[in-house]
Amino acid sequence: MLAILGLLTSFLSFLYVIAPSIRKFFAGGVCRSNVQLPGKVVVITGANTGIGKETARELARRGARVYIACRDVLKGESAASEIRADTKNSQVLVRKLDLSDTKSIRAFAEGFLAEEKQLHILINNAGVMMCPYSKTADGFETHLGVNHLGHFLLTHLLLERLKESTPARVVNLSSVAHHIGKIHFHDLQGEKRYSRGFAYCHSKLANMLFTRELAKRLQGTGVTTYAVHPGVVSSELVRHSFLLCLLWRIFSPFVKSAWEGAQTSLHCALAEGLEPLSGKYFSDCKRAWVSPRARDNKTAERLWNVSCELLGIQWD
Repeated sequence: MLAILGLLTSFLSFLYVIAPSIRKFFAGGVCRSNVQLPGKVVVITGANTGIGKETARELARRGARVYIACRDVLKGESAASEIRADTKNSQVLVRKLDLSDTKSIRAFAEGFLAEEKQLHILINNAGVMMCPYSKTADGFETHLGVNHLGHFLLTHLLLERLKESTPARVVNLSSVAHHIGKIHFHDLQGEKRYSRGFAYCHSKLANMLFTRELAKRLQGTGVTTYAVHPGVVSSELVRHSFLLCLLWRIFSPFVKSAWEGAQTSLHCALAEGLEPLSGKYFSDCKRAWVSPRARDNKTAERLWNVSCELLGIQWD
């Protein structure tokens, strides 16, 4: 046992020595766009921390009026204050948005639409991961309800404003984990069988299918949409899993920072000439391979219709 511990310690020490080179390799792409955003309006969900916060910081630096839409308003105000001081942009605002409660989503949308006449970029960034089985205020399994249905409803409620502000973009944060996901229409709420790891993967596949179907329905409107894998990022997303928290801590020198994780979201929000690639999936600021399930048009259309039924909305 002592010999094994010694070997493990030596191996970890070696990894930490070469960590800078490995981190540089895994850091991924960087958004190269020089586009400035004065007069543009942006909404980012979950931008009070992590990837969303760094995305908000960069868009504010470029002159956008940025709405941090988050559940924890106090944490949001702290992030906004930091971003305002860093970017010298006073137009960083915080609004309450709880994606696990459709009443909160509708209240946010109603307030935003009354406040703003334009919306140029919507970044559906917030999410949950590895949650023990639970349900949202509306009775949806938490991963499905927050990661997919919450953003589905939010996008629906804000879409007309996006169409009125073209060219406009919707960026949906998915994950490479979508490759493991599957849409179980007979058990969407995980009531028959539940794995919190697979539940996350299923919700990320739902993000992919939503992006695909949304792009099809938005053709010719001037609004485009993209799905993003931010990479393996050091963030609070893993807080519900002790094992992942431990692994993230051990391998922290090798995972992306929040700034690095934000780069592909920024690329899809800002890069010029991206319109013909609406509906596509990006990782490290370039197109990435999509699983066969994420390319299934019939599943995408069915999930769209089922989502509308669950939310009690009509979205043709």
